[in-house]
Amino acid sequence: MKIAVLDDYQGVALDMANWNSLPENCQVEVFKEHWASPDIVKERLHDFEIIAAMRERTPFGRELLAGLPNLKLLITTGIRNAAIDVDAATDLGIIVCGAGGG
Repeated sequence: MKIAVLDDYQGVALDMANWNSLPENCQVEVFKEHWASPDIVKERLHDFEIIAAMRERTPFGRELLAGLPNLKLLITTGIRNAAIDVDAATDLGIIVCGAGGG
């Protein structure tokens, strides 16, 4: 299972959780740079089943979500993310959830 962590510009995502607790078949890839173009996002994240997005940095509208055929779970830091089209995700069978702070 491929997991993408987006917009980790500070390079701290791998230190903020116990990633070793994931099953062995999970491959976590952290992306530090922000991609402004939805086409680049689709290209780079096409094969990922799980995406962890930082709040409001990368918008996930209907067109982008439809272009990510393997996406099953979209996680956002915080409880809400105005940049995610939750209705579109629901229509496409993608689960969206937020994570509380620590």
